Amino acid sequence: QALGMKGTSYKNPEGLTEPGHTTTARDLATLATRLMKDFPEYMHYYSTKQYSYPGTPASNGTNRNSLLFRDPTVDGLKTGHTAAAGYCLVATSKREFPGVGQRRLLSIVLGAASENARANESQKLLNWGYTAFEAVKLFDAGKPVATPAVWKGTESTLKIGREDAIVVAVPSGSAGKITTQIVRPDPLVAPFTKGQSIGTLKVVLGEQALAEVPLVALEEVPQAGFLGRAWDAIRLWIK
Repeated sequence: QALGMKGTSYKNPEGLTEPGHTTTARDLATLATRLMKDFPEYMHYYSTKQYSYPGTPASNGTNRNSLLFRDPTVDGLKTGHTAAAGYCLVATSKREFPGVGQRRLLSIVLGAASENARANESQKLLNWGYTAFEAVKLFDAGKPVATPAVWKGTESTLKIGREDAIVVAVPSGSAGKITTQIVRPDPLVAPFTKGQSIGTLKVVLGEQALAEVPLVALEEVPQAGFLGRAWDAIRLWIK
């Protein structure tokens, strides 16, 4: 629930069928995304094709994610199967997007009829995702999204943005319809520390909200001296 997995109810830790033990494709995508983001040091395990535990049958030594053997861009993530759920696969791939570098996509397939079917449908989803959508870099890493005025500080402006690039995925050919809006406190009154939360960049495609990206201070702006603060206090009062 803390991750926002509103359609999930776990009744046991091993994933076996039990009344009320349910999840959704969206929730599995949420869980997989957090797993990769919070624990990147474990990603190499999910792309391991062969590994045998001592004393186990040789048939258990091959990764059941057959996409690892078909598509060199696939590097995970998790297979699953029960009679009730069918054959399931959370697959992840990293491919080059023109102009923005590597981008990762997730595909979620639930309830397939066989191992081969879940791999085929996952491959279709990944291929569709990389061809039907384009990645659009709105702002480079560390570059200001805006430079608003600052009051009562040693500087008159503050650069705000993100330490990483701001990139969104949109249907191919629709990049020109993207609009952005910055939501932040006004006025901005110093002091500010580098990395301090300042506001949000709202990204909209037509009438559809695409993302809300937190913005931070890209630099430090200390508080001004007494005279500087007093002068800005007068200016703010007049404003």
